[in-house]
Amino acid sequence: MELWIPITIAAAFMQNLRSALQKHLQGSLGTRGASFVRFGYGFPIAIAYVLFLYFAAAQTFPSFHAAFFAWAVIGGLAQIFATMLLVHLFSLRNFAVGTAYSKTEPVQAALFGFILLGEKLTTGTIAAIFVGVIGVMTISMARMPLSWRNTLTALTSRTALIGIASGGVFGISAVAYRSASLSLEGAGPIMSAAVTLACVTTFQTAFMLIWMAWKDKREIVQVLVTWRSSALVGIAGVVGSACWFTAMTLQQVAFVRALGQIELIFTFMASWFLFRERINAMELAGCLLIVSGILGLLFW
Repeated sequence: MELWIPITIAAAFMQNLRSALQKHLQGSLGTRGASFVRFGYGFPIAIAYVLFLYFAAAQTFPSFHAAFFAWAVIGGLAQIFATMLLVHLFSLRNFAVGTAYSKTEPVQAALFGFILLGEKLTTGTIAAIFVGVIGVMTISMARMPLSWRNTLTALTSRTALIGIASGGVFGISAVAYRSASLSLEGAGPIMSAAVTLACVTTFQTAFMLIWMAWKDKREIVQVLVTWRSSALVGIAGVVGSACWFTAMTLQQVAFVRALGQIELIFTFMASWFLFRERINAMELAGCLLIVSGILGLLFW
């Protein structure tokens, strides 16, 4: 088994855990505060991870170029706004369906990867990605009667458009992070990914602090007051991000994000066991399509 596969599965699991924790936090922190905690409580761990790799694992530290900082800023800003869209999405429909809309990301990431990095995919891989996306859209329409009118409504509703926008901006951030990591020289993929993560999360923390101080200083106070639960989001977020960054340094973004759709399976488990949300037959069928797409991706 190629190393990027288990790393991506671990990333998907941690991302789902972080999203579940963020949903609980949204009521007490608001969209900005709930989005901030994944960066603000995560960046010290990211820095500690780099120091561990350098001093304990004897990993070589990379050299920087201007391109790295440009891609890191683009990726960092894109991830902030994509996260805010996703957190806001949770307030519009249930946890599972809200996440499902953002899972159009693999197709959008494949497009951005082709445009920005010249990455190409085989016909089988493209088919597997689309099977997974069809599964996502099946889930998104599972709570309404099947008809062309309802299908059009599901795809053009406010919830759908916000979810698709979230997936698109996440796709941009993923391609930017891969570009940033690959631009580093003199280090292996694990250290390159770790350094990229540490730089990005530090920048995101500073940016979000300035933004919250400008818009509403009370959000910063609330983030500090809820430090126990917020720290859990930060830990889950930074561990998941470390896995994502490493996987995307080892493999094309489209492959990593397509396999990352397995997160939706974890999402339904959280939806069922943690939030007591019911799952119907179409949502189950959508999950099976996603699994089929993932299997096709791995074996084609």
